[in-house]
Amino acid sequence: MKTPATPESLLRDLAQIQRLERGSVSVLRQGPNGPYYNHQCYEEGRNVSRYVPAEQVEELKAALADHQRFQQLVQQYVQLLVERTRAERQAGSKKKSPRPTSSWPKTRKSSS
Repeated sequence: MKTPATPESLLRDLAQIQRLERGSVSVLRQGPNGPYYNHQCYEEGRNVSRYVPAEQVEELKAALADHQRFQQLVQQYVQLLVERTRAERQAGSKKKSPRPTSSWPKTRKSSS
């Protein structure tokens, strides 16, 4: 059974990821020596397409999968910190004592 993730363990897992690539890879067309591959991603608000040699496709797919894993780990990390922050805030609000009452009499503001 796997132990529950902690923010610290997620950061360690994130640090293990050494290569990332955004986008997707697909077969552009079939050639006489096999398929031609295309890598598409968004950069600076624009869709960018690049030819990828067949011998680099597996490495690119691994980097794309690592990016997916990175995104999942970051989402888990954020969720754990949000839960921790809310729990701390909730615990802090229960510990607060009621506001002390003032011995000064209340004055009414005139409605003129």
